Amino acid sequence: MTEEQQLEQLRHLFLSAPESDSARVIAIVLSLALVVTVLWMVRRRILREEYTPIWVGIAFAVTIVSIRADLLLALTRAIGAWTSSSTLFALGEFALLLICLNYAARLSKQSTQIKNLAQELALLRARVEHPVGSQGPPPA
Repeated sequence: MTEEQQLEQLRHLFLSAPESDSARVIAIVLSLALVVTVLWMVRRRILREEYTPIWVGIAFAVTIVSIRADLLLALTRAIGAWTSSSTLFALGEFALLLICLNYAARLSKQSTQIKNLAQELALLRARVEHPVGSQGPPPA
């Protein structure tokens, strides 16, 4: 038997291993806690409306994956991963990458807005301190 065949058998063994009931219960409880926490934060206006769709989507996706582990297993097979946990880890990294990209875009936009506001403030301050019809040179 070649090494490639042995690796394929090992991968098949990992994918066909039974799922722990306690791990599934913990995953469902934690995912439902995440949904409740996100909804509570939205209700209390701790989480701004612009971030709500991202977090509600993540919370419901985690809940669905926790309840329907067969979907996660199918995705694991489709992408060629060895275990469901590695698929979850990869999906988590991807979600964090998207969140970081979202924050970077917002930060860039706000940086430009702050620069523009500072320039406008400097121009307004110059007009107030030195009106157009005033006499005398501007102070040094």
